[in-house]
Amino acid sequence: MRKSGASDGQPASELISNRIAELGDWRGRTLGRMRKLIKQADPDVVEEWKWMGTPVWSHDGIICTGESYKKVVKLTFAKGAALKDPARLFNSSLDGNVRRAIDIHEGVEVDESAFTALIRQAAALNRSGKSKASKKAPEK
Repeated sequence: MRKSGASDGQPASELISNRIAELGDWRGRTLGRMRKLIKQADPDVVEEWKWMGTPVWSHDGIICTGESYKKVVKLTFAKGAALKDPARLFNSSLDGNVRRAIDIHEGVEVDESAFTALIRQAAALNRSGKSKASKKAPEK
């Protein structure tokens, strides 16, 4: 796995590990579990540290970000609106045209196989260079 987005000389993966440890509660465990699933779903994922402290997972573009708040861990998929979500994991940011998010509350378990499928689908979409929102005009 490649690493990118280092800050203050520290690799992004180390900064993400530190964030997980700093949280020290259910949010850290949840973010750690989701990180592990992301890395299992896409072994070539790149971990980045952006926007003054946000873990980001990318593969030919952003797959998702991982933010922690007081009552929720939020995983925001950059092109989530273009992904098929038959398990209905997306439960936040549903009104936008591009992003979709999964808000994970304390004690809630995310369907691991459905989440893994979303990660793989998002990486494939990035690799294809396509998204639902970007339609080319027909060539003449």
